[in-house]
Amino acid sequence: MATNKPKMKIKKNDLVQVITGRSQDKGGDKGKQGKVIAVYPESQRVLVEGVNRITKHTRAGAGGSASGGIEVVEAPIHVSNVAIVDPEDNKPTRVRIREEQVERDGRTKTVRTRVSARTGKDL
Repeated sequence: MATNKPKMKIKKNDLVQVITGRSQDKGGDKGKQGKVIAVYPESQRVLVEGVNRITKHTRAGAGGSASGGIEVVEAPIHVSNVAIVDPEDNKPTRVRIREEQVERDGRTKTVRTRVSARTGKDL
C-alpha cells in the first residue's frame, strides 16, 4: 500500500530565512539566512546551513576510524519557521505555483513552476 508523502514548497539548495524564534541579539536564529541542506517531508522539517546549531557528544568508533568528542552540527527546523528568500530583493516571501500548458509533439502537458508571491518572479 503506497503512502502519500506530504508536499513541501521548500526544496534542497533553496535560500531560506528564519522568520520565527529567538532574535539574534538574544542568541537565537531569527533573521538568519542559509541554504537548505536536506528536506524531511515525513516530519515537515528542513536542515538549514548555519541555523539551529547544537553541540553533540560523540563516542569514538570501535575501529578507531571516527574520533570521539564534542562537535557542533545543525539540527532540523520546522518548515513553518522558515521562508524562501526572494532573489530579487533578498526578503522572505511565500511561494505560489504557476501552472502552464505546454505543447510537445502534439501533446499538451501541464508544467508547474514555483513563483515568488512578492514579485511574481520564478524561484
